[in-house]
Amino acid sequence: MSELFTAVLGKPFGVVVYQLLAATQYTIYLSLIALIGGGLIALVITIVRTSPYLNAKRVAAGYIWLFQSVPLLMLLFLIGLGIPRILGVNVNPWLAASIALVVYASAYLADVWRGAVESIPAGQWEGARALGLSFLKIVRLVILPQAVRISLAPTVGFTVQIIKGTSLAYIIGFYDLMSIGKRWANAPVSGTEPYVIFPLMALIYFCLCFPLSVWARRLERRLGAVSSKQIPKLP
Repeated sequence: MSELFTAVLGKPFGVVVYQLLAATQYTIYLSLIALIGGGLIALVITIVRTSPYLNAKRVAAGYIWLFQSVPLLMLLFLIGLGIPRILGVNVNPWLAASIALVVYASAYLADVWRGAVESIPAGQWEGARALGLSFLKIVRLVILPQAVRISLAPTVGFTVQIIKGTSLAYIIGFYDLMSIGKRWANAPVSGTEPYVIFPLMALIYFCLCFPLSVWARRLERRLGAVSSKQIPKLP
């Protein structure tokens, strides 16, 4: 495949484009890990946050507050460089980046989903309790189906933030689109100057994020989270 790019685009541009596209797969993998892992933790936190148990709600709120207050860049530094240095251990950049992105995503998704759950009218909670349903049954049978509908569009929109957030993982040695792009931009090779490489990287990120942004807007229209009049038209 590298030879094909080289034959079509020439050297070194064909090699650069091939390596950037090959590295993009790791950006996608890390984004999926963050979304799935963060989503699972966020689901647990959301249930705890909306439960009637006060102490558990405080712990869940503290988790969200803590990890929303720490920038993603600092999480990557701490998990990928700081804590391993203190403990005298080596942490694989894949593992460190995954943990940092999962924690980051879980804190924000939990808040988005909590808002969706709390937007369900209180009368539905009261009606379900009057029928004798337990808390977990109320959540599973009554609240969750409606909350999923409300939170779907903002969740897709937040996925765009996760994809863009993965670009910071290069600082701990994670091999992805940003890492390869910076390497080529700093290389003393004619045709790989920063004004060539960075717009190319921006185009690849755009191709990853723009379809999700459009999908989120369509979900908002279809699911009725906002009226069509409130959504500005795309340029």
